Amino acid sequence: MSHTWNTRAETGADIPAIRDIVRAAFPTPEEAALVDALRADPEAWIGGLSLVAVDDDDRPVGHALLTRCHIGDSPALCLAPVAVLPGHQGTGAGAAAVRAALAAAGRMGEYHVVVLGHPEYYPQFGFGRASAHGIGLSIDVPDEALMALTLDAAHPLPAGTVRYAAPFGI
Repeated sequence: MSHTWNTRAETGADIPAIRDIVRAAFPTPEEAALVDALRADPEAWIGGLSLVAVDDDDRPVGHALLTRCHIGDSPALCLAPVAVLPGHQGTGAGAAAVRAALAAAGRMGEYHVVVLGHPEYYPQFGFGRASAHGIGLSIDVPDEALMALTLDAAHPLPAGTVRYAAPFGI
C-alpha cells in the first residue's frame, strides 16, 4: 500500500518518537542507542539530516539519519539507520524519509553518501556497489551490502576506506 508521506527534519520533541520507531523496527535496542550516541557526537551529528516521515497528525512513523563519515580523507555521509514503525512498513514511509534526507544533504552541499544495508532496497535511491568505486570497509561485509552514491555528478565518489563516526564502533 503506497501513501504520500510528508517529511521534515526532526525536532527536539520528536526524539522519544524516533527512539520508539527505531526500537520497534529492529530486533535489539542497539540501533536506538546508536541514534542517541550519534546525536550526542558533535563530530558525527549534522543538524537537519535526521528526517522523519509523519502521519496526517504530524506524528513520526519513519526515520532516516545521515551522519558524518569519511571515505579516505574525503568527508561523506553515512545513511543509518533507516527505520519505520512495523504497522507502516511497506507504505513508502522509509523511502520518503530517505529521499528527504538525501535531498537535504544535497541542499547543504554534501556530495557523497554510503550505506551498509539491503542491496535490494537502496539502489532505488541511486546507490550502487561501493567496491566499483574503490570504496571498502575495515571489516568484512558482503560486497553487495556496502553501497555508495554521489549527490552531484560533478563530484565523483572518492576511493578509500570508509571511516564511520566513533559510535558505530567500526
